Amino acid sequence: MTLEGREAAGQPRTTLLPTANGSEPSQELEGHWPEIPERSPCVAGVIPVIYYSILLGLGLPVNLLTTVALARLAARTRKPSYYYLLALTASDVVTQVVIVFVGFLLQGAVLAREVPRAVVRTANILEFAANHASVWIAVLLTVDRYSALCHPLHHRAASSPGRTRRAIIAVLGAALLTGIPFYWWLDVWKDAEPPSVLDEALKWAHCLIVYFIPCGVFLVTNSAIICRLRRRSQSGLRPRVGKGTAILLGVTTLFTLLWAPRIFVMLYHLYVAPVHRDWRVHLALDVANMAAMLNTAVNFSLYCFVSKTFRATVREVFHDAHLPCILGSRPEGMVVDPVLKPPGLPKGAGL
Repeated sequence: MTLEGREAAGQPRTTLLPTANGSEPSQELEGHWPEIPERSPCVAGVIPVIYYSILLGLGLPVNLLTTVALARLAARTRKPSYYYLLALTASDVVTQVVIVFVGFLLQGAVLAREVPRAVVRTANILEFAANHASVWIAVLLTVDRYSALCHPLHHRAASSPGRTRRAIIAVLGAALLTGIPFYWWLDVWKDAEPPSVLDEALKWAHCLIVYFIPCGVFLVTNSAIICRLRRRSQSGLRPRVGKGTAILLGVTTLFTLLWAPRIFVMLYHLYVAPVHRDWRVHLALDVANMAAMLNTAVNFSLYCFVSKTFRATVREVFHDAHLPCILGSRPEGMVVDPVLKPPGLPKGAGL
């Protein structure tokens, strides 16, 4: 997911950001792309603007609430899975702010003016770094759950909050480093020319880093976890699917399904028909981008559906936020009966 308004090669030092995914005036296509006389219209109109506004208005507060609840659970239980889920949610918050708010709504739909090329390219780094961080923290969660279920003794001996934090910091640093090459990313809305070697390499790197490699890890580890549960069932033991495992399978499945359309359209744009000239590909990329961004706002519902502990912590957050309002609004001198704090989580409770 990138800022609209990438510069084409040879343009002036400033770049005109389109509104609602508008395209620049077309140029003659060469190479293997078909020639179509007119540029592709933005048939989605203002629908993406409305969609992203709703997504940001609902998704950002929900993710902030999720962050507070997971921070409490991580501090209370010191379990690695909570730290990974907390880092995943924080990455989703950054993604919503950088890509949805700054990239699309603010610069593309609100300002709709010339922006210096250096600003647009620097924003590329932040956008891709946020995407890479979100995806690869999910990979860390997957590996942690695999280790806990398939190698429990080693997991108990090796896992610790300090090691978990170091792993998260390493992934965040790697995400920032892998985002730097995308300073030279040429956005698909501006690809009036057949892709250069650099542009094709960057788009393939995007597909590999964000989708194909992580999904390969998800497939291998989740398959091993499911096989382990099946073996327990065949041996006569009850195959208990823990809440952490259910959340893992839900997070990885949602990511795989919601990001698949964007990756498919990206490769279709490279080798079949460009977004710049084919309105059907243009519309498909609009829809694919909206589906991919939905992935940043659905995890709260998954956590609430699966985990009773998470629901109780969310209620506790609301209670603690509501209590000062009640005490602050009471008349001066009025005596208020003590309010019992919700009981803590039972020992050993977790996702």
